[in-house]
Amino acid sequence: MDIAEHERTWAGFVTFTKWGTISVALVLILMALFLL
Repeated sequence: MDIAEHERTWAGFVTFTKWGTISVALVLILMALFLL
Protein backbone atom coordinates (compact mmCIF):
# COMPACT_ATOMS: atom_id res chain seq x y z
CA MET A 1 0.00 0.00 0.00
CA ASP A 2 1.52 3.30 -1.03
CA ILE A 3 1.25 6.47 1.02
CA ALA A 4 -1.25 8.23 -1.28
CA GLU A 5 -3.68 5.33 -1.07
CA HIS A 6 -3.21 5.19 2.68
CA GLU A 7 -3.95 8.91 3.04
CA ARG A 8 -7.11 8.61 0.91
CA THR A 9 -8.31 5.69 3.04
CA TRP A 10 -7.60 7.62 6.23
CA ALA A 11 -9.40 10.75 4.97
CA GLY A 12 -12.46 8.68 4.08
CA PHE A 13 -12.43 7.00 7.49
CA VAL A 14 -12.16 10.34 9.31
CA THR A 15 -15.02 11.81 7.26
CA PHE A 16 -17.22 8.77 7.89
CA THR A 17 -16.47 8.84 11.63
CA LYS A 18 -17.17 12.58 11.86
CA TRP A 19 -20.56 12.35 10.14
CA GLY A 20 -21.43 9.21 12.11
CA THR A 21 -20.74 11.00 15.38
CA ILE A 22 -22.75 14.05 14.31
CA SER A 23 -25.73 11.91 13.27
CA VAL A 24 -25.72 9.94 16.54
CA ALA A 25 -25.58 13.18 18.55
CA LEU A 26 -28.45 14.61 16.48
CA VAL A 27 -30.58 11.51 17.08
CA LEU A 28 -29.93 11.70 20.83
CA ILE A 29 -30.86 15.40 20.91
CA LEU A 30 -34.08 14.77 18.98
CA MET A 31 -34.99 11.87 21.29
CA ALA A 32 -34.40 14.09 24.32
CA LEU A 33 -36.62 16.82 22.87
CA PHE A 34 -39.53 14.57 21.86
CA LEU A 35 -39.48 11.90 24.57
CA LEU A 36 -38.63 13.83 27.74
